[in-house]
Amino acid sequence: MRKILAMLLACGMMCGMLAGCGGDNGGSGDNGGAAADAGNAGDGSSKDGYSMTLIMSLRDEFLSSLESGAKAAADQLGVNLASQDAQNDTNKLLQYIESAKNAGDDAVLVNLVDAETAKQCIEAAGDMKVVFVNRAPGDTSILDGTQSAFVGSDEMTSGGYQGQFLADYFNAKGQKDVRYILLQGTLGLVHTEQRSLSVIEQMKAGGLNPIEASAPLVADYDRANAMDMISPLLNTTDFDCIIANNDAMAMGAVEAMLAQNMDPSSIPIVGIDATVDGLQAVIDGTLAMTVFQDPNGQGYGGLMAAVNMIEGKPINDGTDYETDESGNIVWVPFEPVTPDVAPDYQK
Repeated sequence: MRKILAMLLACGMMCGMLAGCGGDNGGSGDNGGAAADAGNAGDGSSKDGYSMTLIMSLRDEFLSSLESGAKAAADQLGVNLASQDAQNDTNKLLQYIESAKNAGDDAVLVNLVDAETAKQCIEAAGDMKVVFVNRAPGDTSILDGTQSAFVGSDEMTSGGYQGQFLADYFNAKGQKDVRYILLQGTLGLVHTEQRSLSVIEQMKAGGLNPIEASAPLVADYDRANAMDMISPLLNTTDFDCIIANNDAMAMGAVEAMLAQNMDPSSIPIVGIDATVDGLQAVIDGTLAMTVFQDPNGQGYGGLMAAVNMIEGKPINDGTDYETDESGNIVWVPFEPVTPDVAPDYQK
């Protein structure tokens, strides 16, 4: 299904390029599951040519893919989409929101630097529609589905898939006590907390007794930090698995083991995001599994939500994505990626 949707989106983008679409709205071909229902998306409803700005906390591999998904949707819907990089600076992010408002934009798509500043973002936006993408506000009750919304993935399921995998792995070995090293992302972020919590919950639900082999290592989602922090523990700590809140840190653990002539495939190392490097590591066997978070789908769904709010429609209109009970949040599903299916996720 993902390949079919990717082909539909790629065809739609090609038609757009042949018709002369270009400039800042040019999308890329690596759209994975971006177009949940590309053939029905918008059906020309944004004929007035809305203007929007996507403001990213920083431009990394994952968020660059999210940007591609948003631009693909913009191409299809005739939206003029600009993008900005806040460089992990909340003040810059707020300035970009105000600049978009002053320029007369209809909406902003915001990837938060700090989840607790979402209300400030809404206030800075004034009459513009605000769609938070990928990183949820710390308090989602501020969302109303008409002026503000969130499009992302339920982080409790991402760590949950890791926990289920580890439960299956160790139960097959007849092992219940499992010593783990946890590589955590940036503290204070909702997805760091939920990924860390849900993996342990699911290990317990699967009948395991998870035991901390060390205090959590806060590596801020960074590969080099993870490598530096875990290296001293590899030969001094007894552990059965390594859990990372994202693929970058998981790859840091892989590289640390290789640097010490240790075999990463000897214990399960699990990540999240299904990045290019993460997928290849799963195929190579150095990473046991990862979890696909659909950046293109989040970007696509984010732009669709903005258009839908402008036009008074349900925020998930024109997609196959579900909303939560409030109707203010669009969920783009996570998917577990093991070696048998990893090639299907490579672009």
